[in-house]
Amino acid sequence: MQIRPARPEDVPVILELIQDLAIYEKEPHAVKNTVQDLEKNLFGEHPAIFAHVAEDSGAVQGFALWFLNYSTWEGVHGIYLEDLYVRPEARAKGMGKALLRTLAEIAVERGYARVEWCVLNWNEPSIRFYKGLGAVPQDEWTTFRLTGDALTAFGGAAA
Repeated sequence: MQIRPARPEDVPVILELIQDLAIYEKEPHAVKNTVQDLEKNLFGEHPAIFAHVAEDSGAVQGFALWFLNYSTWEGVHGIYLEDLYVRPEARAKGMGKALLRTLAEIAVERGYARVEWCVLNWNEPSIRFYKGLGAVPQDEWTTFRLTGDALTAFGGAAA
């Protein structure tokens, strides 16, 4: 097994893994992302997202897609893990742990304050996995999202 930064040729399989994750999270039709979108956002002139992949026997079996956030209290960046996914047949080989460890190593090396992510409340296997790594839930916080018609109505109100 090898963890490495994603390369442009990994984009199609990363998109496939994103689609697999959407199926796992019971949102199979939610993915609008394309190979072209991922190529531009990961490898374009000003990339704002990053990805690492887990390879086994020359095949990508998992990925972590992340971006920088910023702590106004700490005064430094952190890593926000948008997605972590390993194919079911490749699980229990340490790939998810290795991907997260890679992000933690990047955070430590760069002096970032934290690595954080969200997990669905029903996803008990992932919650147990994360707690086993020493991660703690931020139970006092509720994630809000402005999207779709509500985003258009609110964001278009000033126009």
